[in-house]
Amino acid sequence: MTSLFNKAEYFINRELSWLEFNARVLEEAADPKQPLLERLRFLCIFSSNLDEFFEIRVAGIKQQIENGNEEQTADGLTPLEVFEGIEKRTRELVETQYKIWNEEINPALKEHGIFLCNHKELSQPELVWCKNYFDKEIFPVLTPLAVDSSHPFPQLVNKCLNLILTLKRPHNFHSVNFGIVQIPRILPRLITLPGNNAQTGFRFILLSELIVNFLDSLFPGDEIQAVNFFRITRNSELYIDEEEAENLLQTVEEELKKRNRGNAVRLEIEANCPKELEKILLNALHLDYRDSYRNPDPLNFLHLLSICNHEAFAHLRDRPWTPVIPAELSGKPDLFEVIRKEDILLHHPFESFGIIVDLLQKAAVDPAVLGIRMTLYRTSGDSPIVHALIRAAQNGKQVTALVEIKARFDEENNILWAKRMEEAGIHVLYGIVGLKTHCKMLEIIRKDQDGIRLYVHLATGNYHPSTARLYTDLSLLTTNEEITKEVATLFNILTGLSRFHGVKKLIVSPFNMARRIKELIQREIENTKEGKKSRIIAKINALVDEDIIQLLYAASSAGVKIDLIVRGICCLRPGIPKVSENIRVISIVGRFLEHSRIFYFENGGNPEFYSGSADWMQRNFYRRIEIVFPIEDPKLKEKLNEILNAYLSDNVKARELLPNGKYKRIKPDKEPFQAQLYFRDKARKEQQRQSKGKEESEITIKPIHP
Repeated sequence: MTSLFNKAEYFINRELSWLEFNARVLEEAADPKQPLLERLRFLCIFSSNLDEFFEIRVAGIKQQIENGNEEQTADGLTPLEVFEGIEKRTRELVETQYKIWNEEINPALKEHGIFLCNHKELSQPELVWCKNYFDKEIFPVLTPLAVDSSHPFPQLVNKCLNLILTLKRPHNFHSVNFGIVQIPRILPRLITLPGNNAQTGFRFILLSELIVNFLDSLFPGDEIQAVNFFRITRNSELYIDEEEAENLLQTVEEELKKRNRGNAVRLEIEANCPKELEKILLNALHLDYRDSYRNPDPLNFLHLLSICNHEAFAHLRDRPWTPVIPAELSGKPDLFEVIRKEDILLHHPFESFGIIVDLLQKAAVDPAVLGIRMTLYRTSGDSPIVHALIRAAQNGKQVTALVEIKARFDEENNILWAKRMEEAGIHVLYGIVGLKTHCKMLEIIRKDQDGIRLYVHLATGNYHPSTARLYTDLSLLTTNEEITKEVATLFNILTGLSRFHGVKKLIVSPFNMARRIKELIQREIENTKEGKKSRIIAKINALVDEDIIQLLYAASSAGVKIDLIVRGICCLRPGIPKVSENIRVISIVGRFLEHSRIFYFENGGNPEFYSGSADWMQRNFYRRIEIVFPIEDPKLKEKLNEILNAYLSDNVKARELLPNGKYKRIKPDKEPFQAQLYFRDKARKEQQRQSKGKEESEITIKPIHP
């Protein structure tokens, strides 16, 4: 197999594939069918995604280049070639982003009475108001920094917007000096000008634009010859040797202090910035012109997010979505009793994540509950999940939390909660050295009338009530003895560092997941050779692992039909004759971030369904604690079948991956169908049926097997 399917032309580069995912995000911003502020939100998401990409992925590639690494990845590209590809594609995408903003979104905002003003467009009353606002609210927190022979270039914070001023000083007319003003993060980025209302319109000014108008007060006596905005993106990866760290919590805290001071990897400057000034900035940051991106205003679209959330503009956003309670859980039943009777599978955000929060809150005060154990990878700022755990500990229950303090960009939040939980008497652990605890599992130990019983929640998404309203995820609630025993065993491995002796139901990284997934794919290959039914469907966030890709090629070559619903990175190249012509890859980017993982294996006519926290990537197989769990209840399998069926039928938000690595939007050849909209409509009808006591009208979708 290896020699047949390991050719470089069979693989798509991981980084370039990610950029194509962000291009699909940008497509949503360009879609005139979207509500206006949703288009602006996607424009902001595109920028945020690109920031993180440079902070982590591009930073790593630049380090490889600096270290002289010329090793080729599976796609045959060296780090330098990857960097050049990233630079070319990024410039194309950013140019498209500003074109969408300048030619479509900003003019449309003005048509709806929403004006983003620059300092030259302010009326005289507005100028007076802004001067007063500047003097009282802004000036006290600004720190002008000189750059000259006695003042070296300052260490500027990651992703912060800055002003650089070209100054001529009266006592030294023969030399030009520079001043830098960092736009403070503690102040609102977007300022509402006075007198706004629905009749006259709403006028806003960016904090940075307001400051520009009053720079004279920061450099009195100097002649300001030019003012330009710039922004720096820095390497934000944490470098931690866990085996050498005596106190992992303290080590992570120390590394976090360095994040805003990492090496610069990108410079963004105003399009009209003089070349001489650009050169000065690049030299100071140890970058070259390939790292410099000249853009129009605004340099940071994230500063516009508050417009998207403004209460006066609800008519320009998507209709708010309120997750529903499924019929079996409506009417505030005893959750423990319901779960004892049958497994529950929830599809978020269409069905409420509040059920999980409610279960944990009930467990915290239930006298019959003896203990709670759970993993926390990400959670919200004021987390009801953590509050429930603290309350449970205060009520004398044995509570254990495995907190992943290395969850990227949530490290500070998780450290804060870890300390608070420890203070409340919760036994807090930080997982196993060298592995991120990425699995999502909750175990409630309860003394029922017929004995001790374990109630387990397994999921694809984090215990984060806020993102649970924005991401599509799955939750399984079960008391199945085989599964709950294996979950208890896994907790014991994580808390006591005991050895893994195998499990039958669960698939667990890094112990047996790669092997089991390969076995499941291989079984489909054998079945098709024997004339049995075969089929593979996988809904995942990313497909990168080379061994899995080559095995999928082998399955396709053997005749197995394969459908892959891959939201983001996909390194597999479909449609290659005699290699991947039986593989179809689609990606869905819509209102909600696709985050659920579902795996379907035909198994000779006896289909098996799985869900879990892991994508098909090496990091998920070998460097993380992950769980993939079976869905065995026939009713729940039918529900998963419907979910997969809907996604495969989507012809509105789905894009199909072409052999050249590009994606094309699927054009409806019949009535348009959008999976996420279908699930919303279905949930609303279920809610109406519950409230009115009427039967839900049927919605039909083509079956998976024609």
